[in-house]
Amino acid sequence: MLRILALAGLLLLSLTAPARPQGLRDLISQLFIFGSGEQPLFLAGTADPNNPAAVQAHGDHFIPAAVEGNANLIAFLTRAIATSAANLPVSATSSGQTFQFVGGVPVATSTSPGPIFGERAQTLGRGRVFVGASYTKMRFTSLRGVDLENIQVNFTHVNADFPGCDSVFGADCSLMGVPTLENEYIELRLSLQLDMTATLFVLTYGLTDFLDVGAALPIVSTTLRGRSEAQVVPFGGPLATHFFAGTRDRPVLSASRNVEGSATGVGDLAARIKLRLGRSERAGFAVLADARFPTGSEQDLLGSGEIAVRTLGIVSARFGDFSPHANVGYLYRSGDQFSDAVVAVAGFDHALSPWATVAVDLMAELAAGDSKLSLPDPTTIDVPFRRIIQPGNIPNRRDDIVNGALGIKLEAAPGLWVIANALWPLNRGGLRPNAAWTVALEYSF
Repeated sequence: MLRILALAGLLLLSLTAPARPQGLRDLISQLFIFGSGEQPLFLAGTADPNNPAAVQAHGDHFIPAAVEGNANLIAFLTRAIATSAANLPVSATSSGQTFQFVGGVPVATSTSPGPIFGERAQTLGRGRVFVGASYTKMRFTSLRGVDLENIQVNFTHVNADFPGCDSVFGADCSLMGVPTLENEYIELRLSLQLDMTATLFVLTYGLTDFLDVGAALPIVSTTLRGRSEAQVVPFGGPLATHFFAGTRDRPVLSASRNVEGSATGVGDLAARIKLRLGRSERAGFAVLADARFPTGSEQDLLGSGEIAVRTLGIVSARFGDFSPHANVGYLYRSGDQFSDAVVAVAGFDHALSPWATVAVDLMAELAAGDSKLSLPDPTTIDVPFRRIIQPGNIPNRRDDIVNGALGIKLEAAPGLWVIANALWPLNRGGLRPNAAWTVALEYSF
């Protein structure tokens, strides 16, 4: 077992390539940059030296809002994607028929190949090995219930209060809307296509009849296509003050940007241990602990960039061919951008025949406390009349995750099972696909 883990470590090092100077995370940032310059929402047209000096000064007046909104939005998008990559479901640790040794002879402790994603209390048995390989494909389609191809973000003007401002404009410059040009804002629409595939290799070994150890190595591929369209929303005056190109009397008030890229590499490596606490004729109890390490490139959206540790209490039972299970535990995430979560799984597997089993799971990950990923507060403009500019159409809400899964296991040869599974979201929290499709092979010996 130690040799196998050492080889896995060498494989991991060989597959982990240095981060590229520009990753997929940077591509999302580029969707906020138009024309010349490196700053988000820098107005190159307004700042053109051919324009009057008084107009040039307005070229960077949307940058402070862009920095705040851009940083929050990029953080939300990249963390949501990275979390999805790092939290790809891992096959159950004791899939397949399980055994214990009685008088030196292996005796089966289960007749079903078990659940697909949920955990049952049975352990593999001393000296037994479980290996698996799965392929999961998904396209993310919504972000907190908002269509990923129709995200709207609004950026307001900086409050230009400076010494002597009140006398220049004859009003209280501390109020948003004085001078009048502060009423203008930029409306930005994002259209994102995010595809992810993951090939997951799983190995579990029975150290004793009641203790299993294992590891999971994902190879993740992420593809990003994005388009942004920005529009200056003017407010009064015959001549423009804020524009992306052109002149004051012939301004260009809109701009767009396209980005595209992909990355493939090792995701976040997981290590697991399961201890069976007790067993009766029909039921069993166990605890499981696993940790995911930040081996995937956060810059390329292949991993979370943080450590995650999960503990689970497991109870399972068997009533003939019907085997229910329930898991409850806690997920700890390091870093100040991730929320911890209470995790729960309930489901069953049912043997339709000696060679076919159906598996059903309901999986929940409920955020512990408020979400640490939030967008800016709305901006209130006071003059010439009071109005509120919302930061966008993404709601501030908890990113609770509830998924349903339905799969089938077919025995292709003794100990070898072919698996097909569909997973779909049952709520609107976080970054979600319409469905995630998985095919897998599992073998125990």
